[in-house]
Amino acid sequence: MSRASGVGRPGVDRTVVLTLLVLLAALCWAYLLFRVGRLSPLATGTGGHARVGPYHADDLVRLLALWTAVIAAMMLPAAAPSVLLYARVKRLVRERWVYVSTFLFMAGYLFVWTCCALVATLADWQLHDVGGLDETMAITHPTVGALALVAAGVYQWTPAKHVCLDNCRAPLAFVLTHWRRGIWGAFRMGVADARYCTGCCWLLLALVLPAGVLNLPVIAGLIALILAEKLLPGGHVVACATGLGLVGLGTALLFP
Repeated sequence: MSRASGVGRPGVDRTVVLTLLVLLAALCWAYLLFRVGRLSPLATGTGGHARVGPYHADDLVRLLALWTAVIAAMMLPAAAPSVLLYARVKRLVRERWVYVSTFLFMAGYLFVWTCCALVATLADWQLHDVGGLDETMAITHPTVGALALVAAGVYQWTPAKHVCLDNCRAPLAFVLTHWRRGIWGAFRMGVADARYCTGCCWLLLALVLPAGVLNLPVIAGLIALILAEKLLPGGHVVACATGLGLVGLGTALLFP
């Protein structure tokens, strides 16, 4: 009876969903490494020299894909517990289309991350046109990076940050209070949860902009920080301590 209803398959569901998440993360990282290996044709022209001409439509499409891969690679590890929990609850309430609904729940995340990538793409486009990016696609003026560090550090202490972090650290509360039935409901839940997830660390994600979209050490460090805030017992303390560190570093860069 339980086999027919599907309630007795939590282990199978977890394996399938986790495999999908790992494959998606692997695709993102493979694309980033491919771009690093190519020295980012968006930033360089023939001969490896800094590109000075304006971006064309195909350049902007590739830049959007690159930013989407960066943000997804950074956020997927933090979103994985929520996705796995959604699939588990979907099975327990005996709704149909568990895998399809879980995929659309993830699609809600990807939709929000793509919107964030679009904003970053437009910012890079404008910075490129005014000569504000170097050959690594990092912002050339060091003051911008210092101010970004200070802004991200201050945000770590704000109530908005910690409200969003509470939601990220307790995904069961979100799933139970925001539950929507059906396939379309799964997508809407994914969008809603991704808004909390992005609101928790959007200024940390923005640090990639001055550092350069292909700065893999910075991306890896931010992934470790986001996971520490979400998974460690003292996640809120980690956020506040990191905020102090970011403000200190940014201030030191502003007033060397």
